[in-house]
Amino acid sequence: MNIQDTNKRIRLIMHLRNKGITDTRVLSAMETVARDAYVPPAVLDQAWDDIALPIGRGQTISQPFVVAIMTQALQISDRDKVLEVGTGCGYQCAVLSKLCRRVYTVERHKPLLVEAEKRLEAQRLRNVTAMAGDGMKGWPSQAPFDKIIVTAAARDRPPAALLDQLKDGGLMVIPVAVDGAQILRLYKKESGEAYSVKDLMPVRFVPLLPDIAKEEEQG
Repeated sequence: MNIQDTNKRIRLIMHLRNKGITDTRVLSAMETVARDAYVPPAVLDQAWDDIALPIGRGQTISQPFVVAIMTQALQISDRDKVLEVGTGCGYQCAVLSKLCRRVYTVERHKPLLVEAEKRLEAQRLRNVTAMAGDGMKGWPSQAPFDKIIVTAAARDRPPAALLDQLKDGGLMVIPVAVDGAQILRLYKKESGEAYSVKDLMPVRFVPLLPDIAKEEEQG
């Protein structure tokens, strides 16, 4: 990595600190993960800017501040098993992999998943398991999960299957579309069917959709 890229990376981490990201493990993970390895060549010069970028098929790589907020909210430990719904380009998954025991990640766009797996393999991230599937159904065979992160907006409330796959005491962060706006929410499974909910911030994500995307679907 050249000096210019190093400086961009340092500036981004300082920017995240100034915006209220206090978890040093999250900041360290985001400094370690090369965001420029996860963006398309056409937007490579913006890889270290605090903005969302297009990655194809109508999807985006999230703004670093949003990645940091979502990751920090989950309070991930190195013992946690994490489910990610929406692999995208693999960037958020790579950040999670630096913090937890294992990540299970689901993506409905097969072409995106193929490219994401190549990137994750190139970065030698061995604690990630990925599949193409309907993220709204979670990953039943690997449930329950300590933490769940959803990178697409649910309508009104999280899918019941995802809430069911959360351990008692587990946390899920998910954007929820309510009254024409999206709110990033943190759900804690207190026990059984009891959940506490905390609103974190307004966000803008692509919608959470069912099934594996058809080849002609662009999101």
